[in-house]
Amino acid sequence: MDTQQAIAPSRAPSAGVVHINIRLTDGYSIISNRLSQHRDMSLLAIGLGTHIQSLPAGRRIGVKALAAIFPESEARIAAALRELEHHGFLRRTRERVRGGRVATRTESYNHPEAAARRAEAGARAAAVATSARAIDPAPAPVRVPEREPAPAPAPVPVPASEPPVVREPDPAPRLVPPPAAPKPPPPPLPFPRRPSAPLFDEAARLLAGLQVSAPLFALSEVDVERLTPGVAAWLERGVRPDAVRGALTDDPPVPLRHPAKLLRHRLIALLPPPVPAAVPVVPLQNCDDCDRAFRSPVPGCCGECRDVRAYADDEPCLLGA
Repeated sequence: MDTQQAIAPSRAPSAGVVHINIRLTDGYSIISNRLSQHRDMSLLAIGLGTHIQSLPAGRRIGVKALAAIFPESEARIAAALRELEHHGFLRRTRERVRGGRVATRTESYNHPEAAARRAEAGARAAAVATSARAIDPAPAPVRVPEREPAPAPAPVPVPASEPPVVREPDPAPRLVPPPAAPKPPPPPLPFPRRPSAPLFDEAARLLAGLQVSAPLFALSEVDVERLTPGVAAWLERGVRPDAVRGALTDDPPVPLRHPAKLLRHRLIALLPPPVPAAVPVVPLQNCDDCDRAFRSPVPGCCGECRDVRAYADDEPCLLGA
């Protein structure tokens, strides 16, 4: 009599989850790991997406219908629906139904990338078919009768008494230096964005008084008139007059031959940035639905209540297969 051998049970892992699976014959759904193991969505969105993919086609999945089943609030359910729509697992479209009403059709996808590729391939094939119908057929080629080749000319005998012709090599090209490139024009002098007579008067007084604190910068009347817009641009950007005076006259070269040219260069090269505009303060508003405070330039609803309204059940919301 043969001895009966016992099969040792498979060893369970020492740590982590242990699956006790029973073969299912009914009451189950196939869910893609692209949804159940998504790393960029919350667990609430993954669980809600799993529930939606297990529903039959035509079932309502509005916020109020889902909140009547699950303990989560309407705001959390609306946020989870927005996550699923953002990652491509849900798509909402408006279409007209019987009676002239507009219904919201919600489509659920278990493989958003493959669905997008299939839609793109269908659109590309339709575009190719449309362009092929629009192109006229090419005309048939016209055959040209072949001609017999012309006979080759007879060689011309060269008299033996004529010496061979020897050509001299071409002289080397003469290298001529290219003309000097023209100098770019000098950059323009800064000009104030909002010119005014008091601003120009203060800039002119500052330039005329430079020779008092810095005798090397004695300017003519024409130089003061030319440089006034540049100094006015500095004053318009919030620079104090003593700071402008120090930036223009500090550490001059020795000897200083052209003080007006040095001042023009420094007005352009050292121009400070404009004063940044003040950031407007957005006022606080009270939400019309939940009465919570939120920042908005106009009154209305907060973000969570707007999501709840977007997925509300006031219009037919059908789940597409």
